[in-house]
Amino acid sequence: MANEYMKNIEHFRIVVMGRANAGKTTVLQRVCNSTDEPEIFDGKGNQVDSVVVQGTVQRGYHDMKCKLVFRSNPGFVFHDSCGFESGAVEQFEEMKSFVVGHAAMARSVNKRIHAIWYCIPMTDCQRTVTAAERKFFQECDTGYVPVIVLLTKVDTLYLDAVEELESEGLGREEVQGNIPAKERELLETWLAHIQRELSKCKFPPSGYVSLQEMHQENADCTALMQCTANVLNEEGLQRLLISTQQSSIGLCVEYAVKG
Repeated sequence: MANEYMKNIEHFRIVVMGRANAGKTTVLQRVCNSTDEPEIFDGKGNQVDSVVVQGTVQRGYHDMKCKLVFRSNPGFVFHDSCGFESGAVEQFEEMKSFVVGHAAMARSVNKRIHAIWYCIPMTDCQRTVTAAERKFFQECDTGYVPVIVLLTKVDTLYLDAVEELESEGLGREEVQGNIPAKERELLETWLAHIQRELSKCKFPPSGYVSLQEMHQENADCTALMQCTANVLNEEGLQRLLISTQQSSIGLCVEYAVKG
């Protein structure tokens, strides 16, 4: 029965969430090995002009029912929350209704979401966990659908590392030599802070992963795929994700051996 259920699933469906400018589109491009913008389809499957969509986003409107698909890997279907940090109650409730509703759609296998990626950018470390994050993890019960927190734009910690080392009175050569270690220290500190804050919520994340060098076309998404696969509660969904992803042949081999 489980195998037949999995055969009916045509795509691995992911909701990507987080504030504006969190690097969400860049992550999706790296996952799908693409530099192109995604094609957008409405809830009925009709392709939508991306220029029109961008215009509605700028006016504060966004339809999460729209599907984002990359030609390079149509096995993934994405839905974008388009940020709700402004605190608009209506926007949050629409997002919550979509996420909770599609997380529970066990019978409609091709409309059910399989994972949620919540992006938190490291560009403003003092705002890693805002009221928007607390509200989502406190109020949104996603059931069996795991939520993974993605720490994005981690590379921006480079400047913070330099600033801290210089404030310690180190010379230029010492600063340069200690930057990698300081970056790791800062990342560990902020990750621990985020985990501590979100663990207090009613529905905390299932996993965390930090993403680096996503601005590079050959960026490695293996850690993201591994983390997502690890928190999926169905073996069939794990196999579907691993077979859909193009980031790591090693993961394909690993899960083939497990199977």
